[in-house]
Amino acid sequence: MRILLLDDDVFMLELLTEMIGSLGYPHVHADTDARSALKALPTFRPDLLICDLSLPEMDGIEFLRTVAEKGFTGSVVLLSGMDSGILRAARTLATAQGLTILGAFSKPLARTALAELLAAAGARSAPLHGDRK
Repeated sequence: MRILLLDDDVFMLELLTEMIGSLGYPHVHADTDARSALKALPTFRPDLLICDLSLPEMDGIEFLRTVAEKGFTGSVVLLSGMDSGILRAARTLATAQGLTILGAFSKPLARTALAELLAAAGARSAPLHGDRK
């Protein structure tokens, strides 16, 4: 399973990349810039997007709208340091765009929650790609 991480906080990206790798998922592309992450989509072809909502230049909502327009069929996890109302609204908007949202969480994401999300995303992508991690 390929995972694209998008967060403008380099420390958060490193932490998530390390946790994901330790859970047995080595195929991770981490990016701090939404426009750069959009450019990586066609070649990296992620099964799961883990996306921060608060980003400079192009925020997470605009990023997800663009991803939906490009026909992304994988799973999405939303992260934010903002209050839960913002997370709920973002989840509703992303779902309305046709994206499959596995959850919306406050930062930092606990390792156990991350493991459950990765398993759910893996189960969802397995029929499409075989049983690869």
